[in-house]
Amino acid sequence: MILYYSGTGNSEYAAKRIGERTGDEVLNLFEKLRGGDSSEMHSERPWVVVTPVYAWRIPRIVQEWLRKTKLTGNSDIYFVLTCGAGIGNAGKYVKELCAEKGLQDRGCLEVLMPENYIALFSPPMEAEARKIIGRAESVLDQAAEAVKSGKTFPEKPVTFTDRILSGAVNELFYPLFIHAKKFHVTDACVSCGNCVKVCPFQNIRLQDGKPVWGDRCTHCMACICRCPKNAIEYGKHSRGLPRYTFPAFSEEAEGEPQEAAREEDGGEPQEAAREKT
Repeated sequence: MILYYSGTGNSEYAAKRIGERTGDEVLNLFEKLRGGDSSEMHSERPWVVVTPVYAWRIPRIVQEWLRKTKLTGNSDIYFVLTCGAGIGNAGKYVKELCAEKGLQDRGCLEVLMPENYIALFSPPMEAEARKIIGRAESVLDQAAEAVKSGKTFPEKPVTFTDRILSGAVNELFYPLFIHAKKFHVTDACVSCGNCVKVCPFQNIRLQDGKPVWGDRCTHCMACICRCPKNAIEYGKHSRGLPRYTFPAFSEEAEGEPQEAAREEDGGEPQEAAREKT
């Protein structure tokens, strides 16, 4: 079974592409995360978790859900991690989580996808996004073949910098940067409530027709990137920057990035500090 979490669609696409090639069931975790549903799950096939990385590790919202949820049946588990630049030493923490749950870690696969972490970086323009997606597709196809044949993902070399990024930097990044204080809405808001619907923490409510953010946030960028009117900003950094969802340009595209994109679905980021996707 393939389980995915996605803020702006990169990991959703990755999960569905792998699922098409393996014949596995593909499940969006958004409602489970949003509703705090950690009821037992069962699969006779290997588990495949597809998620972006935030600050060079899997998102804490996903980690805590996995920690609380009993996965029965097949004990093999693969992780496919989408990112804007790299996954650092995320594999170390995945291994620790798998050992804690008695699951057999079959490796972490790094998949570079278009940047969406508009809080710190600039999403690519359409042409560049297409190129990035096109390069990712062969990696995803290789992942599917590995899962089908029961092979472990190749181990990624880990540098000293990777260890620092996934270790000390991750520990500091969450308390210092992961908050909703800088999100605000402009006069372009039409009170559609889409931002409320796509927040995995139910951290947004409408007050007098305008979104108000609470004190829980995972920086998935779903609210700002999925706003149909580009009415949400993050401080001053996001002003004038293109919003990214996977792939917003596919509807009018003749062939889409290879087989790229079909639909968007509940929540994804481009790796915090370059790792949200």
